[in-house]
Amino acid sequence: MTMPRVLLVFLMLTVLSATSAMAGEGTLIHNGVERRYIIREPQIAALDLKVPAIIVLHGGGGNAESAERMTGFTELAVPHGCIVVYPEGSSRFSRMRGLKTWNARHCCGYAMKQDVDDVGFISALIDRLVAENHADPRRIYVTGMSNGAMMTHRLGIELSGKIAAIGPVVGGLFGDEPIPPHSVSAMIVNGARDKSIPLHGGQTGGRFPDAWDGTPLKPAAYQGEFWAKANGCGQATDSTTAGGAVLVRTYACPQGRDVVQYLVQKGGHAWPGGQKGSRRGDTPSKALNATEMLFTFFMEHGRS
Repeated sequence: MTMPRVLLVFLMLTVLSATSAMAGEGTLIHNGVERRYIIREPQIAALDLKVPAIIVLHGGGGNAESAERMTGFTELAVPHGCIVVYPEGSSRFSRMRGLKTWNARHCCGYAMKQDVDDVGFISALIDRLVAENHADPRRIYVTGMSNGAMMTHRLGIELSGKIAAIGPVVGGLFGDEPIPPHSVSAMIVNGARDKSIPLHGGQTGGRFPDAWDGTPLKPAAYQGEFWAKANGCGQATDSTTAGGAVLVRTYACPQGRDVVQYLVQKGGHAWPGGQKGSRRGDTPSKALNATEMLFTFFMEHGRS
């Protein structure tokens, strides 16, 4: 992966103060409920050093461990001086480590039906990372897959004053989302062969159609259009990469408010370049490494 010179300089300076990962598991009480997360931190020598923090949201039915294994963000980002956090959604069975969902308004499952305040939970988690874990408040990033991607969109909208950039992977929007008050850079990834998040929108397919409230999805391209409008961007330019295996749509945006969308032609409902989410899940495409590309995108964007 080729990185811009500015990013390389940033990483070199950061690595001087960060070596191996420090593993940890935390909990946070929000609305009287104990919420769990996994945190991976670099060893930071300077007490006043502030570093980027990447929040990674699992898909519906997953958990913190599955998000870490599937994406590989820990192995990539922590040696470069970044904090990586894997929070967990909710389930009917609080002590179960799996079957967790996020309340992305129209999806999914328990969290949606119970109207769980996941926005408040992640907002409180960001505050803790800034106060206790050396997170730079101007370099907070959120990504996630599927239901986690939908939640990523919601967090970008409702916490636009706290989040610098988002990276929803194989997710979607429904068309009734409000424009956020602050600009948020966005890198969006979808698969053209995704049956759970249909390319042209409409009703969801996949194994768990009853996890939704019935609101139809907008076409995948709407996500880029939404964030381009939110960020005051202009016309889009289409191109290809990976020998034509990936379509790229790049919007003409003001500096620091970038929006780019990738469509993996043979991609299904999986994290490109990562691991399968489950034994029955789609095999990830190797035409694009979503983790590497998101990491590069995040490191190039901070809140002004």
